[in-house]
Amino acid sequence: MAVAYSGGRDSTALLHATLLAAEPLGVRVLALHVHHGLSANADAWLDHCEAQCRRWSQKHRGLSFDATRLASQPQAGESVEAWARRARYHALRAMALAGGADLVLLGHHRRDQAETFLLQALRSGGVAALSAMPASVRREGVTWARPWLDVPAADVQAHARAHRLRWIDDDTNADTRFARNRLRVDVWPSLLKAFPDAERTLATAARRSQQAAAAVAEVAALDLASVTGVAGFRVAPWRALSAVRRGHALRAWLAPVVVGTLPGSLIDRLEAELVSDAPRRWPMPGGELSCYRGHLRWRAANEPVPKEASLRCDLSRPGTQDCPSWHGAWHVRRVDQGGLADALAAELTMRPRATGDRFQAGPGRPPRNLKLQFQAAGVPEAERTGPVLCAGGRIVFVAGLGIDARALAEPGVPQLAVSWMPGPAESRPGEGAR
Repeated sequence: MAVAYSGGRDSTALLHATLLAAEPLGVRVLALHVHHGLSANADAWLDHCEAQCRRWSQKHRGLSFDATRLASQPQAGESVEAWARRARYHALRAMALAGGADLVLLGHHRRDQAETFLLQALRSGGVAALSAMPASVRREGVTWARPWLDVPAADVQAHARAHRLRWIDDDTNADTRFARNRLRVDVWPSLLKAFPDAERTLATAARRSQQAAAAVAEVAALDLASVTGVAGFRVAPWRALSAVRRGHALRAWLAPVVVGTLPGSLIDRLEAELVSDAPRRWPMPGGELSCYRGHLRWRAANEPVPKEASLRCDLSRPGTQDCPSWHGAWHVRRVDQGGLADALAAELTMRPRATGDRFQAGPGRPPRNLKLQFQAAGVPEAERTGPVLCAGGRIVFVAGLGIDARALAEPGVPQLAVSWMPGPAESRPGEGAR
């Protein structure tokens, strides 16, 4: 396992406690440090972390250390906090996988959770945002876990004092230009004075929001299944949903492909303008949304032509699998019918369209060339550049058309639905995560 180690009190206490628990079990621990380059003291912090781990490794033989320096910088007008969070998780994931770890422990405790809930409420966040940080979530091959999320901040402080741990204090924590720091420095002391139990109650509110968000997501998934098809998002059945469910279904469909956070104003605009099946286009960051023949579709901007003639592809596990060379991602989910057999999904080849390719749109229907099938499905010319999946040289899936009827799994066989999402797949460790 790996521990995200900043050298601060909380991460130092977590790393120390992890070493005590892991040693009797023979579990190897990898401490990961990210040098953000934002502070004049960043080099000294890196030196401290490395020296600390070197000392501890003399007693705890299973401890190793790795660090990376961020090469990127926040863009003009970009939130430094958001940039640092995104870049940090990307770097931690890369180091963890390179070190053979797929579990990364994060040192967030109950007060961090309470702060995140409060910040999201002040930003008018919905239930997903108010859910704050998940205790555990798996994304892109790594499980991110926060074992102390229900532990009071005072208990973490007590552990550090009891074991006489040495840590460093981040001088930027006092910089009230940043929202979380303003909350901690200017608001939190007064809040605790007026409401001594605020840490516990706000963290409880976050947990209840997580339950509500899970229920909303389940309903949205059911609605999404009823309004999506191989040609895209079907507007007519979507309009038949209630106003609240329309918004959640649209968010669920757009979230994996749209770059950045989906603003509520965008959802409101789409709901107002999708009152008919008239062709429309909505330019957006990272691509374009369009309505054509009653279907809503997403197309990534500047979609490159793949260089590889073919790629091996294992889609046997549910989730989202990024495919950078095709500027898109595969989304796989468990289904009872209408999918690919698990064994077939594990041994696939992804390639561009080829002359002579034929696709069978449904059981008992004749196979036809792809151009005719795209025309029949109403797929615009510009959106026919997605990949083809083959197994043993036989086509099993075509982006924009779906699964070939000849490749459908038999009833009762464990199977998976596969869909292609143009555009970059998102890598967020969790709503509101730091």
